[in-house]
Amino acid sequence: MLTAMTLNGIDLNLLVAFDAIRETRSISRAAAQLGLRQPAVSGALGRLRKLFGDELFVRAGGEMQPTPKALQIAPAVATALAHLRQALNPSLAFDPRGTAQTFTIASTDYTTTVLLPPFLAMMEIEAPEAKLRIVGYDKDDIGALIDRGVIDLALGVFQKPPERSVRQRLCQENFVGVARAGHPALQDGGMTLDTYLRQRHALVSIRRDAVGEIDRVLAERGLARQIVVTLPHMMALPALIASSNFVTALPGRIAAKLTQVGLVSFALPLPMPAWRIEMLWNPQARNDQANAWLRSRITAAAMQL
Repeated sequence: MLTAMTLNGIDLNLLVAFDAIRETRSISRAAAQLGLRQPAVSGALGRLRKLFGDELFVRAGGEMQPTPKALQIAPAVATALAHLRQALNPSLAFDPRGTAQTFTIASTDYTTTVLLPPFLAMMEIEAPEAKLRIVGYDKDDIGALIDRGVIDLALGVFQKPPERSVRQRLCQENFVGVARAGHPALQDGGMTLDTYLRQRHALVSIRRDAVGEIDRVLAERGLARQIVVTLPHMMALPALIASSNFVTALPGRIAAKLTQVGLVSFALPLPMPAWRIEMLWNPQARNDQANAWLRSRITAAAMQL
């Protein structure tokens, strides 16, 4: 991390050069983009390497590839520069068609699968040069990711969202049961609660525990199910369920897509509350026109559901 003393002496043009090299993956292309001569950008990279104590970019495959350190600091640098440009010229309107900005979204398997296709369809039309980076996250870390500007926004289910974030509801979802076609427990069409509890269950949990919302509802009744497999990735379930007698619970919109791979859905034999898909973002981004455009397009994608 840079100390306060180091920040006092830093040339902001170095960060501009860093962002240009990251975007173009080339010293010469970065120089052309910045209107500088190539030796000037090479010199800036040398000073950046000394400043951060890291190579930052190394030549590989004909391009300047970022090191892990460069990838770590790139989102914060890009966000800081965007905010600085907006502050210096608040009348500068964001033009999605002309932007080459990289938007970073923290997203789960579910929100990526459901919201990404309609959002990308809009982005290809409205912001064809923009780039999108999807990152996974631990819910306990989401506040820090938002505060540090590592992400532009987060998508998911947030029962205890960070107090310092803006929370916006996108849509509602419900769980349904999922099993393979021909599962013996479904031979009579449905599934009773007793039959359901006797099954072997698979659970998706990004918190690395083995307790889902269904287990909390069952516990209130003094009941429990047998969870045999716990997975961090929802999209790993279809192959597992299709080749076994495991059952699982998935969001209804995901379950509806799985009929093509030999799976069937069934109503869960206990009342389950609906849950909200939400978007979290930093309140400091209220006046960031690029972030506002991103939020509006994610909201529009959710409305299509």
